[in-house]
Amino acid sequence: MQKELPQSLSLLDATMINIGSMIGSGIFIVPASVALYLDSSLLIIAVWIFGGIISLCGALSIAELGAMMPKAGGQYVYLSKAYHPLFGFLYGWTNFAVIMTGSIAAVAVGFATYFGHFVSLNPIEIKTVAMLSVLFLTVVNCLSTKSGALFQNAFTLIKMLCLGGLIVLPVILNGGSLANFSPVFSHLPFSELIAPLGLSIVAVLWAYDGWIEITYVAGEVIEPQKNLPRALIVSTLIVIALYTLINFSYIYVLSLAGMSKAPMVASEAAVILFGAGGASLVAIAVMIAMFGANNGFIFTGARIYYAMSKERLFFRSIKHVHPTFDTPYISLIAQGTWACALIFTGTFEQLFTYVVFASWLFYAMSCGAVLILRKKSPDMVRIYRTWGYPWTPAAFILFSLFLVINTLIEDPRDALIGLGIILTGIPLYWYWSKTALTQPAEEPSIE
Repeated sequence: MQKELPQSLSLLDATMINIGSMIGSGIFIVPASVALYLDSSLLIIAVWIFGGIISLCGALSIAELGAMMPKAGGQYVYLSKAYHPLFGFLYGWTNFAVIMTGSIAAVAVGFATYFGHFVSLNPIEIKTVAMLSVLFLTVVNCLSTKSGALFQNAFTLIKMLCLGGLIVLPVILNGGSLANFSPVFSHLPFSELIAPLGLSIVAVLWAYDGWIEITYVAGEVIEPQKNLPRALIVSTLIVIALYTLINFSYIYVLSLAGMSKAPMVASEAAVILFGAGGASLVAIAVMIAMFGANNGFIFTGARIYYAMSKERLFFRSIKHVHPTFDTPYISLIAQGTWACALIFTGTFEQLFTYVVFASWLFYAMSCGAVLILRKKSPDMVRIYRTWGYPWTPAAFILFSLFLVINTLIEDPRDALIGLGIILTGIPLYWYWSKTALTQPAEEPSIE
């Protein structure tokens, strides 16, 4: 009988995995873009809160599915159950081909680029450092699920302390001014604010992305029916609080004009607070944030392909669990190998651009699964039910579809290429589903 992944992740582990996956480089970079788009401190803070609320609506909705179906794979499982296994496969295939592996590649290259702040690196050396970071994290997660979780806990705690320092120290050191919050209100008419608000929200949502990561390892969470919803909701609320407070701090130290001119707002704020050495401190913080976020992506992403393989919808070897370490080591190795290939070829940036809209399409479909399964499978046990149903999932679905449609209108070429990448999975699904008829899955995860 095929060995299963053990339940070894506590509520703390699950929460820290989610927080660590959300807090990457975004909160150090995106605030500058938002300040460039908007001319009001009130609007800047409001946009970060609004982006957090949208993410929370998604977390509140997906939590119901995670508690109902606490199995490896996350959205792969939900899309397969609510719609058709084809949609689950297309989601998993796109993640392996581009979304998850492209994210891992992008974050690894970002980490290596910041490493160059301390050691001069040429482009080849940056790629080498990036690939070595992916290799190291893949090995850590192959050796033990618990060690991967402990690694994530440590890096997430350090990231939270770094953000906490940037929030508290400006007040303690009197390093800013309340006058920097001026203008509080925008002087532009509402019609002229629509476009910059839209751009700001899209940027902010990128910084919040990662709130769903823990669902991919739901089968390894202890008491998942209770702990998975708690982890999703608590982690999202914590990140909303951190992101909102850090933006107050950025404005307090730099002013709106200073933020808009600083590509790395955290570095500029640290230089004001600590002198020239502040930039190095922030570079270290960003490296820690990226390294920890990538550990979360590597840890969780491998479970998607593991779940697909268990149902004979991916390479059969991917489902193997290490006899000693109890980890999906083949899936982790395959994921790491492809991510390194994307880093080496440098194709991940363009490929990732093509399928960004697909992430939101799959998000919308996953939240739609909450509505569909309430009708389709009313007798399924629901220990947790979505707060504010049906308005909570409906709000998230509408906003996700708005982003998808807006991308199709504003950048139809890239969106259509991305759609083409997704559709390349159809013949692969046909092949593996035909094979699965002769060798049915041992324990289907979508029933």
